[in-house]
Amino acid sequence: MQRLTEPPRRLRFGVFEADLQLGALTKAGKRVRLQEQPFRVLALLLERPGELVTRAEIHNTLWPQTIVDFDHGLNKAVSKIRDALGDSSENPRFIETIPGRGYRFLADVSFVGPAADAGVDSSPTAGAGTDASPTHSAGPLNAGTSTAGASQGAPAVQLQPQRRWWLLSGIALLLIAAMAIAWFRFSPSPKVHSLVVLPFQNLSNEASQEFFADGMTDELITDLGQVSALRVISRTSAMSYKATTKSLTEIARELNVEALVEGSVLRVGDRVRITAQLIRVPADEHIWAHSYEGDIRDTLALQRDVAGAIVQQIGTTLTQPELRALEASRPVVPEAYEAYLKGRYFWNKRTREGLNKSIEEFDRAIEMDPSYAPAYSGLADAYALSGDWEYGILSPQDAAAKANAAAIKAVSLDGNLAQAHTSLALSLDLYGWKWDEAEKEYQRALQLNPGYATAHQWYAWHLLVTGRTNDGLFELRTAYSQDPLSLIISADLADALCIARRLDESVRQSLRTLEFDPNFALGHYQLGQAYEQQKRHQQAIAEFEKAIAIGGHADAFDANLAYSLAASGRRQEAGTILADMLARNEKNASAQSNIALAYVGLGQRDQAIAWLDRAYESRFNPSILLRPTFDSLRSDARFQDLRQRIGLPAQ
Repeated sequence: MQRLTEPPRRLRFGVFEADLQLGALTKAGKRVRLQEQPFRVLALLLERPGELVTRAEIHNTLWPQTIVDFDHGLNKAVSKIRDALGDSSENPRFIETIPGRGYRFLADVSFVGPAADAGVDSSPTAGAGTDASPTHSAGPLNAGTSTAGASQGAPAVQLQPQRRWWLLSGIALLLIAAMAIAWFRFSPSPKVHSLVVLPFQNLSNEASQEFFADGMTDELITDLGQVSALRVISRTSAMSYKATTKSLTEIARELNVEALVEGSVLRVGDRVRITAQLIRVPADEHIWAHSYEGDIRDTLALQRDVAGAIVQQIGTTLTQPELRALEASRPVVPEAYEAYLKGRYFWNKRTREGLNKSIEEFDRAIEMDPSYAPAYSGLADAYALSGDWEYGILSPQDAAAKANAAAIKAVSLDGNLAQAHTSLALSLDLYGWKWDEAEKEYQRALQLNPGYATAHQWYAWHLLVTGRTNDGLFELRTAYSQDPLSLIISADLADALCIARRLDESVRQSLRTLEFDPNFALGHYQLGQAYEQQKRHQQAIAEFEKAIAIGGHADAFDANLAYSLAASGRRQEAGTILADMLARNEKNASAQSNIALAYVGLGQRDQAIAWLDRAYESRFNPSILLRPTFDSLRSDARFQDLRQRIGLPAQ
């Protein structure tokens, strides 16, 4: 007796397919060698795409009897999977490591139906006629299992007279085809795990309304970013595609997302209309489109209606806090909202002039609406950076007082605003040195909005400063995956890699930053730092000089140039730069730690320690102490005492 056997379960992701029945992995149809244990781990991750699979779950599911060598074995298995997929733990496309917790499969996964030997393709795209037909991910995995199980009930085919055999075989094939069509038509819509909100188009006649359209984009990104199961590309990267001529498929490939949101805003007097559509790529499948219209004061409520509809369409399950956050809204004063948007625009430039203009706009927003919490949060961020050693616009004491007051006000007005908790955490970190309190604020911010890239970015520096380098790098990579075109996040990642003494990676990251914008001063500065640690003095000097030519004589740029000049033997030139910095110190207390750095370059340890003590009295940002340029002081008891007074762990 011959039976129609159960079709094998195959899962497709990118150019790979995993046959769960045979334990086989293929790439573009060619077998990829992967041992049994790594394959079982991969299969477990593939069955739950986009979800955190904890180490405990893997242990209990796959190797419940293994205790002693489990951690080592799992790490080795994941390493082998990455080798087979050509994946990277640093910039993952497939498997993301969640430190201390487990792993998450990032790519879209689709179910592939019975093999061709059954004569029918029952994959979700069966009968569509083209390879570009939409794939069905995540949700249909269970549907695929039940379809396969249903085929077990197909009638047995006896080896009898030829006509009867053909008749029964034909019936069996028709049954399989019918089940495939039914599965395709009635299975739930596939989940989307990643998307980008493209800049909304301004349909108003006035060019001044561009800020309003940008604001709709920004708010929708913020709202969707609160959904923990969804990776949403942050504002900076999304805005880089404004007026782009690139196709949706190109944009999705560059940002590694599965879907895009396009929209437009029309504002006429006190009325506003928002139109949005959700598109899955690469099939260019329009999943949903709708228009919303209302009073200008209800703009944020309209925008949250859009966010709620999108979440419903992509099949994501919300937690109760996420649901409450999407439902919450408040009227907004249009003039205050526009001033806030302009403030964020200038703040994102990360220049001295930009920070000054952002403070003006945030102050104007607060004047228009004293109860508008985001404006206070933006003001806190601007003041915090203004006193930092990279910008030196305000003294650290002045910046600290103003940043802290604005952040506390923001939290008091809206305790559920992730940006406000992030602002307060930064203020506590930079100038308060209240490390435990700052950590709680960062964690609260990320709980409220796990998609807020800036929270991941600043939390990373908190972790780096407090001695948790690997965790800090993970948070920066998370921020980078959410905002891959952000110049400052990219530059910060290069800086952190240099701090971790991963110099080749730091150089590559800086070069990647400068590919996006060759005129980004901080990009040249970070590249110069890595070159200096590689003893490539002349190249380092050239990069610091470029940074100064573009961004002006920032103390960090001048100090590092002096350091490299001294290291290359050009001590007189280094001394001239140091003299200029000393002359400017009276007007800029934030220069003190950089003056100390210049003295380190000249080999004057006592002077360097003395200036670090002055910086301590001024409440400087201690992240500068992480730089390899201070390595020569690390064994000095006075340096260790300084770190202890700041509340940092011993090195």
